[in-house]
Amino acid sequence: MKSLLNKKYFSLTIFFILTACVSTENMNIPKAKKIPVELIQHEDVRIDNYYWLRDDTRSKEDVISYLKEENEYADMWFESKKPFKKELVEELVQQIPDQEISFPVENNGFSYYEKINKSDQLEKYYRKDSNNNEELLLDPNIKLKSQQFYSVGSLSPSHDNNLIGMSEDNNGRREYTIKFFDPKTGKYLNDVIEDTGGRIIWTKDNKHIIYTKKDPVTLISNLVYVHKIGTNVSDDVLIYKETDTEYNMSIYPSRSKEFIYINIEATNSNEIRLIDSSSPMNEPKVYIKRSDDHLYYLEHVESNVFIVLSNKNAPNFKILKSISNNNRDIDQMEEIIPHREDVFINDMLLVDKFLVLEIRENGLPEINIFDLESKSTNSLLMNDDAYDVSLSYNNEVKKTSFNYSYSSLTTPLTIYSYNLKVNKSLKLWNKDINNFNSNDYTDNRFFIKARDGKKIPAVVISKNTTNLENAPILFYGYGSYGINIDASFRSSLIPLLDRGFVFAIINIRGGGEMGKEWYEDGRMFNKLNTFYDFNDGVRAILNKGIGDKNNVFARGGSAGGLLMGSIINLEPSLYKGILSGVPFVDVLTTMSDPSIPLTTFEYDEWGNPANKEEYFYMKQYSPYDNISNLDYPAVFVTSSLYDSQVQYFEPAKYIAKLREFNTSDYPILMKMNLIGGHGGLSGRINQFEEIAEEYSFILNLVD
Repeated sequence: MKSLLNKKYFSLTIFFILTACVSTENMNIPKAKKIPVELIQHEDVRIDNYYWLRDDTRSKEDVISYLKEENEYADMWFESKKPFKKELVEELVQQIPDQEISFPVENNGFSYYEKINKSDQLEKYYRKDSNNNEELLLDPNIKLKSQQFYSVGSLSPSHDNNLIGMSEDNNGRREYTIKFFDPKTGKYLNDVIEDTGGRIIWTKDNKHIIYTKKDPVTLISNLVYVHKIGTNVSDDVLIYKETDTEYNMSIYPSRSKEFIYINIEATNSNEIRLIDSSSPMNEPKVYIKRSDDHLYYLEHVESNVFIVLSNKNAPNFKILKSISNNNRDIDQMEEIIPHREDVFINDMLLVDKFLVLEIRENGLPEINIFDLESKSTNSLLMNDDAYDVSLSYNNEVKKTSFNYSYSSLTTPLTIYSYNLKVNKSLKLWNKDINNFNSNDYTDNRFFIKARDGKKIPAVVISKNTTNLENAPILFYGYGSYGINIDASFRSSLIPLLDRGFVFAIINIRGGGEMGKEWYEDGRMFNKLNTFYDFNDGVRAILNKGIGDKNNVFARGGSAGGLLMGSIINLEPSLYKGILSGVPFVDVLTTMSDPSIPLTTFEYDEWGNPANKEEYFYMKQYSPYDNISNLDYPAVFVTSSLYDSQVQYFEPAKYIAKLREFNTSDYPILMKMNLIGGHGGLSGRINQFEEIAEEYSFILNLVD
């Protein structure tokens, strides 16, 4: 096995040499029945033999039976790998301290935080008062003992701390039930609100909450309600309804607590409506009306003064000041920080006379401090070449400091407070990882070239003792929605790195790492760039002498699963194995059906197949539609029956078709959680089991 494993794992290596030869030929490989269905658009006919696997009720006997058959086959394949899987799980558990305590969040004299013991699946919720008296508020582990899935969406104390609002998800569908309890007695109120978005925002009087409800079919949040504590839910007041199905909604409070924002947002457009926290029944007021290609965000200062982050005629955003609540014209606002071609403004925070910015430059996040009086700028220095830093835990208005979080591939998550008077950072909290020494690992950031000459950021990490040229390598990518994939700490990587693997992140177009243009170059009619970038990046890194060309693996989830499906359709011989989590792979069929959750909201990301040009462009890369008779690498797909974002039938259909057309001898496997959602199973140990299974899959394939 070349130099794959340290001496510590020599016996395990022998185990794998003996079991790697186990063939799937003698196993009962599932073969899904074929029921041809014609899908016709723009005079183009597609035949979908596996359309029958779609069951919106998730109860049809033949569908459930087939999914169970796939699970049984995967379990059979993994049977000989159980000892190794167990060892990996134990290593992941050993990383955990006996007890972990999260960073506390302040709320009017109380500190709220979570604790989790080594044996716990889920975090327990606590608080302390000003006298340091501790109270246990909620133990979700109790619920998880009696049901297969349980997740807390949010825990929201009233401003006076006398009541706690909480939301819970019992199946992974992210349709949350809101409840309330008295923290002193633990007694729950009779108020129970079903099928919500999960977020709970208290008004200033501590007597009302603001919440959203979702369309029951599309799962898009389109309704905003006010609930008065102690009254019947049927009496809740609808204060806003969104009728445009291409927009989704979220709610959050201003840091001043004077307003509650309704952010109504599509891919490239939004509108914010203001709820007066003192008068929640009043109609929410539009701040700036929505318009095409305009995104903006607000920071309330005082009275009618707002700081506005806007991308009007400024793709990378500019910052403005509005001094009148009636001033809705961007062009009439005072410009504080102009647009910059090479700097993307991601977030902002007003602290006294300073405007603190979270920006991106040259593919890296930074924290800038802009003095509103002197107009001078100061940047926080980071310790690594590649890292993740962001403004965080700044719910309370402070006059002299702000908080930020920092991590890198070799630095566990750390929370700092930066004092603006003395210009110094103070460490407040850090995540403890047992059996980890950052000095044992090396990470490097560099740029590689795509086929069209674009420079693509990439970062790799390995153990110092690893022979890079002969090491198996796992690549990771995403490349959609303008989401940034930064070099944050991933404790789950340690067992893989310790076994001689190299891990690499490629920041392909479609993400937001290099600014707005980078995102636009991987969206809609530029989507193919995303897949070309990844394959080009893989080859470039291998050509640098990093990674064994015969042992190349890749992983992606959700839209990253689309990436996985597309790259192996384009260049299957480049990869030995693929890990694909909850993959969005049936792009054309899903985006053609507005009843499927979140579809209409994402027209601006992928396209609307009702438009002929968009239809045929999407058909070029849709993984499901482009499966053909090829020698595919080994593929392991994971999904969940109740996934609200990528419907289970997409990966189910994909695996059935991929296995039908695959001409190689590599295994094609799928594990379908019959409970759980987009994030998989509930519970930390359960998630360790899933990670260990994925690692077992690729480690078994290493030559």
